[in-house]
Amino acid sequence: MTSHRTRVLARLAAAASALALAGPAAAGDGDLNVYYGDLHLHTSYSTDAVFLSGARTGLDDAYRFARGEAVEYAGQMLRRDEPLDFIAVTDHAEQMGVGRALYDDEGPLAATEMSRTLRAGKHAPISQVERLFKSSDPIPGVDVKPIIAGAWRAEKQAVDRYYQPGVFTTFLAYEWSATPDGQNLHRNVIFRGNEAPLPFSSIDSLRPEDLWTWLEENRARGIEALAIPHNADVSNGLMYAPTDSDGKPIDARYARRRAANEPIGEIYQSKGQSETHPLLSPPDELASFEIFESLMGATGGMRRGEPSGSYFREAWGRGLAIAKATGENPFAFGVVGATDLHTGLADTRESTYRGPGMMGELPVEAVKVLLAQTEDPNPVIPLIATGSGGLAGIWAPENTREALYDALRRKETFATSGTRIALRVFGGSDHPADLVQKPGWREAAQAGGVPMGATLPARSAEDGAAPRIAVLALQDPRGAKLERVQVVKVWLGEDGPAEQVYDAKVAKDGAPSLEVVWQDPGFDAARPALYYVRVVELPTPRWSTLLAKEAGLPPTKGYPETIQERAWSSPIWYSPPGATTASN
Repeated sequence: MTSHRTRVLARLAAAASALALAGPAAAGDGDLNVYYGDLHLHTSYSTDAVFLSGARTGLDDAYRFARGEAVEYAGQMLRRDEPLDFIAVTDHAEQMGVGRALYDDEGPLAATEMSRTLRAGKHAPISQVERLFKSSDPIPGVDVKPIIAGAWRAEKQAVDRYYQPGVFTTFLAYEWSATPDGQNLHRNVIFRGNEAPLPFSSIDSLRPEDLWTWLEENRARGIEALAIPHNADVSNGLMYAPTDSDGKPIDARYARRRAANEPIGEIYQSKGQSETHPLLSPPDELASFEIFESLMGATGGMRRGEPSGSYFREAWGRGLAIAKATGENPFAFGVVGATDLHTGLADTRESTYRGPGMMGELPVEAVKVLLAQTEDPNPVIPLIATGSGGLAGIWAPENTREALYDALRRKETFATSGTRIALRVFGGSDHPADLVQKPGWREAAQAGGVPMGATLPARSAEDGAAPRIAVLALQDPRGAKLERVQVVKVWLGEDGPAEQVYDAKVAKDGAPSLEVVWQDPGFDAARPALYYVRVVELPTPRWSTLLAKEAGLPPTKGYPETIQERAWSSPIWYSPPGATTASN
């Protein structure tokens, strides 16, 4: 389980001449290591995984697969090519365990009409299925509360059963699944410890503010947790709107609460990326990467979402404007990647992806459905538009719940599109151009600046020195070489938020590592700004291309045949002297 991390650290040392990886003072004096994992995964305890994906995988399957063991799925034995370091099973709070119980011949729901229908291989009426997701009384005449309580108890027991401090970390977690009118406002709730009350669900409230109240009340009782907003591209502009749930402009109190409860966002998963959209960032030639436009629960054809309010780059700029107006930034969040797979098995390789609900070998007819090569090539949700899912990268002193959770809190994290790129970023004012080639550069970077997720000290404005961003990126040992490192700047200009993408270092033929110290050429000490790094691999075949070739089919027209896997860092913020800190 440590093989990849060992290789990464060895190559970091070679690339940067005895590179030291000591952590920031706020995190203690121990060295930091990079850990990879998934904070968004569903098993058969999620009702939609059972109904929509046919998942029968349980909690044991999910944890065993994540740590590198072979598990059975649809009659096949499957195994990851490399174990994860951490995992959070985030089954939906709404009727947790009920879908699974409906298929149990000897379970508490076996005598119900719905259970008999499903176990006979028939489809339940759509009204009954919708009721499961939305009603506190989903099966009339049956109290499902004991089933939900039992499911949560099973989740907690499994989390502890598979936790191996220092080796493999499991987080107690669940998904709050508010989806008003098909607009996804989901949040994954991640607990620092192993104790928590029954989940607060969207049946309790559709308002994120009420979820925050629940988190705050638990925090006051010593139960620490944070919420990670779902990939926002399917929110129809609601996730990062400039208003609260009542449609009122965001004020300081709302901004402060959101920043405290949601320090991290999910920038990439199987339903696409939420970095930016071509309509929001026309000059960005890489903005069209893995766009997923279909809203959830649509009927009568695909329903496209509104880009504005659904993407991180715009949200980060909007946060700067709100901070200037209110003194608080609601959108000063870092990034992670995830899968959101409903198979119970977290795998992110293009070569193994088979759509959001299938894995292993598939018959040709099933492949045609996945690749939109049937008589109905335009389903409500085109499965070919989905992707293999992403990974969260965390820099922490050790692989434990506490250390990883604390790193999430301070946003020393990055996201990938499923590849295991290693990415380290620091910002400061006095970094020399050859900083990353020097022994002990990490200490020098820390002494003169901050890691990703933090805010640059105001002193950089006092002397007028433009920020320098130090970047070290390493390719995935099993992936393609790196093509470029880009620094994306977002700032508050005369007419509102503005953005610019800079090529900090380019290797046209690819390189195993890219190191660079980039300095902002347009720095204005009086204007709030943020910087994040995007690292891009050379093109490789997309999963749909690989699957088509495997099945003897042509690539599907209208969809990209290749993909440029990538990684994104959490931003580094800059606030002018006297301004409120942009990140908490």
